Amino acid sequence: MTLRPDPTFHATAKLAMQAPVENFAYTLMLSADFSQPDGLAIVDVNPESKDCGKIVHSVTMPNKGDEFHHFGWNACSSALSPLNGHPFLERRFLIIPGMRSSRIYVVDTKGGPTKAKIHKIIEPEEVFAKTGYSRPHTIHCGPEGIYVSTLGGGGPDGTDGPPGIFVMDCQTFDVIGRYEIDRGPQNKQYDFWWNLPRDYMVSSEWALPPQFENGIVPEDLLSNKYGHRVHFWNLRERRNVQTIDLGANHQMALEVRPAHDPVKEYGFVGVVVDTTNLEGSIWTWWREDGKFHCEKTATIPPEAAAKDDLPPLLQGFEAVPPLVSDIDLSLDDRFLYASCWGTGEMRQYDVTDPMKPRLAGSVHIGGIARKTKHPGGGDYRGGPQMVEISRDGKRVYWTNSLYSTWDDQFYTGGIPAAMVKANVGENGGITLDKDFYVKFPEGYRSHQIRLEGGDCSTDSFCYPSV
Repeated sequence: MTLRPDPTFHATAKLAMQAPVENFAYTLMLSADFSQPDGLAIVDVNPESKDCGKIVHSVTMPNKGDEFHHFGWNACSSALSPLNGHPFLERRFLIIPGMRSSRIYVVDTKGGPTKAKIHKIIEPEEVFAKTGYSRPHTIHCGPEGIYVSTLGGGGPDGTDGPPGIFVMDCQTFDVIGRYEIDRGPQNKQYDFWWNLPRDYMVSSEWALPPQFENGIVPEDLLSNKYGHRVHFWNLRERRNVQTIDLGANHQMALEVRPAHDPVKEYGFVGVVVDTTNLEGSIWTWWREDGKFHCEKTATIPPEAAAKDDLPPLLQGFEAVPPLVSDIDLSLDDRFLYASCWGTGEMRQYDVTDPMKPRLAGSVHIGGIARKTKHPGGGDYRGGPQMVEISRDGKRVYWTNSLYSTWDDQFYTGGIPAAMVKANVGENGGITLDKDFYVKFPEGYRSHQIRLEGGDCSTDSFCYPSV
């Protein structure tokens, strides 16, 4: 606890954009073959530092087989909510869930990124006993606690009941219990986010554990059995108020990104693939007269490729789908970034008009067929995946691994960990920084990034920007 609000909490997105720039980034490292424990790498990102682009500290976990995926802070700007916030919390602890083990680590960053250390470990038995959920996935800090989405229900294969969201105490890190009181038709889970002053939450769907843990199941994909719905919730009542089906062919509705300014009642969701034509897509959702709507507003076509350049999974199509695996929105709500993990492209859309995204910039790196090298010479394999935007919107970082078994299906030559950066033009456009290329220890892959001083791209701002 502090005597005043944490200086990294910002009431509005505009104030967050004016905060000091990041000097360090926290990046997840996972052991693809489970022969080593997963870890947290602290990367120097200060261009004035002699160690820029290097790992300057790491935290190695005591267990193997966790498979880290998404992680987040214990507290953020949502603590400034006038409704039921805890304004004197510190943005101090990183909550890191093991997607495969259902174990959760709490890492203390007190003293700075290079002093990060394990504070507490929540064993899977506590998660199972108090929630009936498994496979924790996404962390968001709310006004009164830490919210954790899961991808599995109970039982050995995670199919005993639907997955959902549970809540943890943001100071003791005790698992409190399930979020949902009335889940309605929701029976799969992936991402979630909210508009706090408007008191609603949006959630999305990926798959059940048997559909992803051992790799993508082609029969299920072609039968449209992966997630394709978006759910809207009354946040405080913990009640599903509306579900929108995007169409069964729009498989895997993943990341949801509401506008940061709470005055704006819209947001975006990325869809991995359309099974009728292999397109990826961006959808815009909005609320009007109390009802939610969702419409496809941008499409990304597949790229033709020679059969010999493709993994067995794609050879019959002779094409590479973009595979939109992540999206992220700048704090000024102007630019939306879309990771096309299959084609090796990072797209930048101007979404000043959220119903008409306009392609404003693009870079290629990696890719199943293209195999584009980093401009600094690095052998970047995989494609753009987890993307993180600096608070001022001038820098965009990303890594290259999706999920261990999926990596091996789509990139048969392996995906050594990498992290890169692109610089953003004043009026849009992005350029890869040829001098920034992070190498990781042998045998690891890289996943999500969180920035020092708070990853405000995942904060929930409580007040409108002026």
